[in-house]
Amino acid sequence: QVQLVESGGGVVQAGGSLRLSCAAAEILFNNEAMGWYRQARYRQAPGPQRELVAAITTSDFTNYSHSVQGRFTISRDNARKTIYLQMNNLKPEDSAVYYCNKVPANSWDSWGRGTQVTVSD
Repeated sequence: QVQLVESGGGVVQAGGSLRLSCAAAEILFNNEAMGWYRQARYRQAPGPQRELVAAITTSDFTNYSHSVQGRFTISRDNARKTIYLQMNNLKPEDSAVYYCNKVPANSWDSWGRGTQVTVSD
């Protein structure tokens, strides 16, 4: 089972910032594009339960979903085998459990426990 450990979540007011961290197993970190996904507790929209919001390749090319573009920044520390997500100007709709994993990842892949982000009005 591949190890992924997310941390850094918390409760913030709208407009605030958080920085998430993900310690990834070397086999994933060195060979796969990595990304941050989120799953809202009460997701009503159809489609995959976990939404990919940011991704970074092994060459540091990044991509973001429209909903977080300009507010979130994904980065990677090769020495620490860690992925980061800097989240600024947070909105209540950003509230979710955030997970990191390879891109793409399926529901049957190994997932960490995630880290909860709650943004209050």
